[in-house]
Amino acid sequence: MNTAYYIVGTVAALWIGFSSFSLLSRKAFVVEPLVEYGVPRAWWNPLGIAKGVGALGLVVGFFVPAIGIAAAIGLILYFVGAVVTTVRARSYKTTVFPVLYLAPAIATLVLQLAA
Repeated sequence: MNTAYYIVGTVAALWIGFSSFSLLSRKAFVVEPLVEYGVPRAWWNPLGIAKGVGALGLVVGFFVPAIGIAAAIGLILYFVGAVVTTVRARSYKTTVFPVLYLAPAIATLVLQLAA
């Protein structure tokens, strides 16, 4: 179980970290949907930083479990909020994308708690 936790946690951290980088560097594939959803531009940096800190927290969680648990819970709440945002914007075709980030965050938390 520990091996699965480290693999899933690492993949989740890298993937969510890439998402953070993409938002902070204003990649079109990330910011265009945010404009469509009506997310204020003033929120973009804090949202990108939150993802980056969460990804870093998953890695720190390998050494300090409480930090990893807090990071996973924070990321789960973040991506649930992202799902709600896409649904409220009636952008059902894009709802799958935050779910794809939500799943590894949940899996990391479950595996960490099971370890």
